[in-house]
Amino acid sequence: MPTYQYECSACGHEFEALQSMMENRLAKCPKCGKKKLERLIGTGSGIIFKGSGFYATDYKKKGSDKSESSKGASAPASAPAPCSGSCACHPAAPGKN
Repeated sequence: MPTYQYECSACGHEFEALQSMMENRLAKCPKCGKKKLERLIGTGSGIIFKGSGFYATDYKKKGSDKSESSKGASAPASAPAPCSGSCACHPAAPGKN
């Protein structure tokens, strides 16, 4: 149920009321008793997301996506072959050539 903000134009009393969307607006101020209440335009409540992330892959079970299975089941990709040690990621130790 939404929370509505009200303000009395007679006494200035402001309050919030939890009401169903089907209920009529409140008319009588609970503080002064006059029928001068106005419902204010509020920002409303935002959507609250909980969890670590919100990508399509966060909640899918592996293999449940039809597009993945329709691509053709091929062998899983193998790990890259280890380098020989004479590459840029393994510089030669000082004094060894």
